[in-house]
Amino acid sequence: MTTPQLPALLDAFPALTPCLRTATLLGPAPGTPGPHESSVGGPPLWPADEPWPHCRQPHLVHVREALTDAEREEWQAVERRRGQRHRPGDPHVLTAGEAATQSRIMDGGSLDQVAWERVRLVPRTPAGDGLPMVPVLQLRAADAPALDWPPGTDLLQLLWCPQDHAEPEGQPRYWGPVVELRYRAAADVGETAPVPPVPGGAKDVYLPAPCRLDPAEVLDLPEQDELPAGLYERIEEWAEERDLEYDRVLGCLPGWKAGGWPSWHLTDFTALDCRCGARMRLLLTLGSGGAPGLNVGRYGELRVFRCPEDPHHPVRLNVQ
Repeated sequence: MTTPQLPALLDAFPALTPCLRTATLLGPAPGTPGPHESSVGGPPLWPADEPWPHCRQPHLVHVREALTDAEREEWQAVERRRGQRHRPGDPHVLTAGEAATQSRIMDGGSLDQVAWERVRLVPRTPAGDGLPMVPVLQLRAADAPALDWPPGTDLLQLLWCPQDHAEPEGQPRYWGPVVELRYRAAADVGETAPVPPVPGGAKDVYLPAPCRLDPAEVLDLPEQDELPAGLYERIEEWAEERDLEYDRVLGCLPGWKAGGWPSWHLTDFTALDCRCGARMRLLLTLGSGGAPGLNVGRYGELRVFRCPEDPHHPVRLNVQ
């Protein structure tokens, strides 16, 4: 399978050919997958003698804190002064000092002016052994052969903690679920373990509905900042003349995807490097909405990047 316009694009711009990457669009659809199938939200082929992963990193919880009498009076005094200054047509804004006062009172959160409580997200370390992770994706090598599979493996499993985390360990500028990856050989799995119950307090938007996959191999192209200098402007002109779009149509294909190129449609391009210095490559893209019913980053995409030199180096996560 390939984008219908891709051959014409490559004929017009041969310099794109070295940029091509093979990707697999996973195409999750409602179903009842078994442990030996590729799936989203299905039961993984998990060995009975292997401990189930638990998240021990702090996750974010909402807390409500009553304002002191002094804080409430400060807030109300600011609002009275603002109301007294207001005239039709005049900007109804705070002074720098008033804004600083309200910011200090909110302390990074918001204010419930009915209950007069400060509402904040704060990190809390889970008790005991942590929270059991939930299975999100299981992918067989037969369904995504173009991925760079570590020798002796043919099964990739992704689990995550169904809670939000603010910049968890090793993930700067990332907010979302903590992710755990496992590569294994399916034939080596004997007796399988049951999936632990969903942990209490799990966010529904991080609990995927069971889906089978309908994988389709495609050729993917990079977004503008990863193309050779000056090429994107010419491609964009070519595409506009044919009523086409390059981003997300001809290149950086969206949706659940294994391999390929990442889009940077919400932020500037960010080069993600491994701790060993290697430039990381896109491994997986997990989307919001659709059959799995997830919502990452306000209906965005969670992308998992892997070191091309050693697949066992820690992954990097990014949401667009």
